[in-house]
Amino acid sequence: MILVSACLIGLDCKYKGGNNLTPKILELMKTEDLVPVCAEQLGGFSTPRPPAEIKIVDGKRKVFNINGEDVTEGFEKGAKNILDLCLKLGIKKAILKSGSPSCGYGKVGDGTFTGTKTEGNGILTQMLLDNGIEVISSDDFVE
Repeated sequence: MILVSACLIGLDCKYKGGNNLTPKILELMKTEDLVPVCAEQLGGFSTPRPPAEIKIVDGKRKVFNINGEDVTEGFEKGAKNILDLCLKLGIKKAILKSGSPSCGYGKVGDGTFTGTKTEGNGILTQMLLDNGIEVISSDDFVE
C-alpha cells in the first residue's frame, strides 16, 4: 500500500478547489494499492480554502493562511490523522504533492505568498519522515 495525495488522482481537494491529476499516478493504481488522503480536509478545512504557507516563528514552524490566521493546529491534526492511518495499515511509503504546506517535500512556500520557495517539508511530510515513512515528491515521481 502506498499513501498518495488525493489531489494527484483527480479528487478536487486542492486549496482552490481543483486537483493535480497526475496520469503517471493513475497508471500506478493498476499495480499498487493506493490510499488517497487530503491532510488539510482531514484537519477540518473546507475546499476551497485560503492558501496557506509555513513560517518560522520563534524557532517553530507555524502555518498561516493568506489572511494572517494561524492554522497550524488544523494542519497538525490532519497530519496526525494520516500518520495514525499509516501506522494502522502498515503503510511505509507516500507520494505527496510537491510544494504544499502539508505535503511538500524539500521545498515549500516561504510564508510570503509570492511564489518563493524555501527549503523545508510540509507538516504531514515531516511527520511521516519522523516516523520512518518514505516520502516521494510528486515532482520526483513524475521525472
